[in-house]
Amino acid sequence: MSSGREGDATAVIITDVLNPYEHDDADLLAASAATATPVIAELIESAHDRDIAVIYVNDNHGEWSVVFMTKLRHSVFYATPLEYLLRDRGIGRVVLSGQVTEQCILYSALDAYVRHYEVTVPRDAVAHIHQNLADAALEMIERNMGGVIAPAADCLD
Repeated sequence: MSSGREGDATAVIITDVLNPYEHDDADLLAASAATATPVIAELIESAHDRDIAVIYVNDNHGEWSVVFMTKLRHSVFYATPLEYLLRDRGIGRVVLSGQVTEQCILYSALDAYVRHYEVTVPRDAVAHIHQNLADAALEMIERNMGGVIAPAADCLD
């Protein structure tokens, strides 16, 4: 394939939804997450209904017994086996959901882009700390990475 992608399948990646909210700006993030969480749940259910892979990647917060894939820093790709898993499953498009839009979602989108994955971000299924930075992050994903920014209800079509 000329695009460098390994496959045409889609995976929904849920980022950092397990969060103890014991950090700076936790109150701002929690308020945004309260709005995004029901939409994330609907996105997960829709993915399951369509037999689309759902992969959870989370900061470990110093806890190494987390049952699913953990990440060390902002990107879901950094020091994780995610790229291997996606290639093994023939995934060519990732739908990035979770938190924090202007940090982990943005950096994960960039890492997906440089690895030749198509990137989609459901604007209503991501949580932010600062709205203005989240808006800028989504604009950068769309303009600089060719990402699709759309409502969650339209992201799996």
